[in-house]
Amino acid sequence: MNTTLRFGALFLALTPALAHAHAVLTEGEATAGRAFKATVGIGHGCDGAPTDTLAVELPPGFLSAHPMPKPGWQIDVREGDYDRTYTLYGETVSRGPVEIRWTGGSLDDRFYDEFTVRGVFDAQAVGDAVPFKVTQGCGTQSVAWTEVAASGADAHALEHPAPTVRVFEAAPAAGGGHAHHAMAAPAAATSVTAEGGYARAMLPGAKVGGGYLTVTNLGAEPDRLVSATSPRAGEVSIHESSMENGVMRMREATGGLAVPAGGSLQLEPSGAHLMFENVAQPFREGESVPVTLRFERGGEVAMTLIVGAPNAAGAPDPHAGHGN
Repeated sequence: MNTTLRFGALFLALTPALAHAHAVLTEGEATAGRAFKATVGIGHGCDGAPTDTLAVELPPGFLSAHPMPKPGWQIDVREGDYDRTYTLYGETVSRGPVEIRWTGGSLDDRFYDEFTVRGVFDAQAVGDAVPFKVTQGCGTQSVAWTEVAASGADAHALEHPAPTVRVFEAAPAAGGGHAHHAMAAPAAATSVTAEGGYARAMLPGAKVGGGYLTVTNLGAEPDRLVSATSPRAGEVSIHESSMENGVMRMREATGGLAVPAGGSLQLEPSGAHLMFENVAQPFREGESVPVTLRFERGGEVAMTLIVGAPNAAGAPDPHAGHGN
C-alpha cells in the first residue's frame, strides 16, 4: 500500500462519523443573526462510485447565501421564492438563493471533502434540528440525505437523515443605543483584552467599512481571534492585507488570527483588520460601533469602536475640540 492510501485509510479510521454512511454538517450550532458557514462533509461515494454532484437545499430562514468555490467544481446558485418575507440588513426580501449545486468535479469514494455555503439565519429559523437537505450524485446513481425525524423521534433511526444544525436565539445586545463622544471601551474575557478600537468614517452609500484595535493575550497559552459580529453590519469578517510584487492584496483570514501567549495582535490599516460588510447606515465620524470578538480560548469580548475621520490612523481623542 502506498503512502497516500495508508494516510487515507488512517484518516477514515479516525473519523467514522464523517467517513461512513451519512452526509454531515461539521458545525452543529448556529446563532440567528450571525454569519454561519454550513459545511457539508462527504466521506464516501455511492456504492463505490465517485461523487460528481452535490446539491444542498437551503432551509427556510437561511438568507444571503454565498457558496465557497472549489477548484475543479462549478457552482450553480438556484434562486426562488422564500417561504415568507424576511427583513435582511434593514430591507425586506422575499426571494433569494434556495439551493446550491456543485457539479463537474470528482471525489473518489476513498476520500473525504467538504462543501461550504455561508449565510445568516433569520430569528424565525430558531430550532433544534434545522435541516440542510443534501442530494449526492455519482454518475447514474444518487443518494438523497433528506429525511427529517418527526418531533421526539430518534434521527439515528433514519436511513438517510438530512444534516441538521441547532439554531439559537441571539443574545440581547448590552447597553443599547450609542454614546455621544464615548471612549473606545476596552473589554476582557478570561486572559484576553481588546482596546484602542476605532473605525473609519464611510462615504455616503458605502456598504463596507474597516475596524482596528489591539488585542493582548495575558495568558500562558496562545489564543486565536476566530470571528466577530456587530449589530451595525450584516457580517463582520477578518481580513489580512499584504504587499505582493508591489501590489497590495487583501484576503479573508478564514482560519482566524493568532494571538501569541503574553503577546498582542494589532489590527490596523494596511494590515490585519475587521471588515464590516452589508452596513445599513454608513459609519459617521463621532459615532460608536459595538462589536463582539470571539476567541478560541478566551470566549467573547464585547467592545466599542469610535468612528474617526476617513483617513484615521488611531482611535480619536474624545476630548478633541473641547476646552478645559
